Amino acid sequence: MRLSPLLASLSAAAVALAGCGRAAPRAAGPPPPVPVQVAVAERRDVPRVIGSIGTVQALRTVAVKSQVDGVLAQIHFKEGDDVRAGDPLVTLDRRPFENSLNIARADLANAEATAAQARADLARYQTLAERGDISPSELLQYTTKNNTAAAAAQAKAAAVANAELQLSYTEIRAPIAGRTGQLLVHEGALVRANDSGAPIVTVNQIAPIAVAYAVPEAALDEIRAAMTERRAAVAVADPANSLVREGGVLEFVDNAVDPSTGMIGLKANFPNPDRALWPGRFVTVTTQVGLDRDAVVVPSQAVQTSQSGSTVYVLKADKTVDLRKVTVTRVVSEITLIASGLTAGETVVTDGQLRLIPGARAEAKPLAAPPRDAPARGGKN
Repeated sequence: MRLSPLLASLSAAAVALAGCGRAAPRAAGPPPPVPVQVAVAERRDVPRVIGSIGTVQALRTVAVKSQVDGVLAQIHFKEGDDVRAGDPLVTLDRRPFENSLNIARADLANAEATAAQARADLARYQTLAERGDISPSELLQYTTKNNTAAAAAQAKAAAVANAELQLSYTEIRAPIAGRTGQLLVHEGALVRANDSGAPIVTVNQIAPIAVAYAVPEAALDEIRAAMTERRAAVAVADPANSLVREGGVLEFVDNAVDPSTGMIGLKANFPNPDRALWPGRFVTVTTQVGLDRDAVVVPSQAVQTSQSGSTVYVLKADKTVDLRKVTVTRVVSEITLIASGLTAGETVVTDGQLRLIPGARAEAKPLAAPPRDAPARGGKN
């Protein structure tokens, strides 16, 4: 069947209109640059530190006890007072000890009189013996009496000295400079000599003060070397109370490693003039044992770890990135020390690495954050 000329013309026009409505394909352009955050590698002196947890301890602690039996007569301090060495703390009833001293002095006077008489007798009988008026045995008797009387006088003198010492013990004084604790006995109480129970009071020396802590045995050699060269610097902090104290001096390294924990005990002294460090307080301790000078450092989030080692993305001047293998010396908190593979002044990517491949284009700018009121993924509307 043949189409009429009119129908043929209409069909040709429809085909032409259909061809004009179909868009021609466009050539694909380059992908947009990936937004990343960056930082610049720099050279810096980085201390070598060892961190641990420590406990503040009084540099010296003395439990004050009585050296004689007696009744507590007077207290010369208040709980929590700062005292100096030699300050009076308490006084016992002196009367029994004064009586004992008086008796000892009387006995000494009697013994000295007897000794004086014995010396006079010996001198007289020595004269008689020289003239032959008495026998040698009689002279020996008076010599013995003289020596016995002299020894008795010496014993009585020692008894007087002991009584004076016992009397001095009734004045109990601070053995060290420090702060007094809780008073455990009061006026009228009977105290016993060297009582094995509670002391009268405890005195803690808190200025200067000590901080005891432990570090792994692997750090022992480095710490000993730093201590020998007097370059070990210790600092403590209590983040909960914004406490930071520097200038601690490492004074003690324990003589054995604890085999159950593999740790070695250390102790450092701090001046503590403001009494901020208090016995029993827990603090974080950092011991500086050296200094890495002029080290290349980058933020730790720039370094990625893979099966082939540590890598960083470097943003080059042409806005493309290069995956660089680096050698890490060590990590200190939020920074990483680079031994090789990177030079100071190069720009490294610190965030956005998951969207990068070597050679990709990147743009340094803050990454877009989701709106605060945006619903969480998978949440209900």
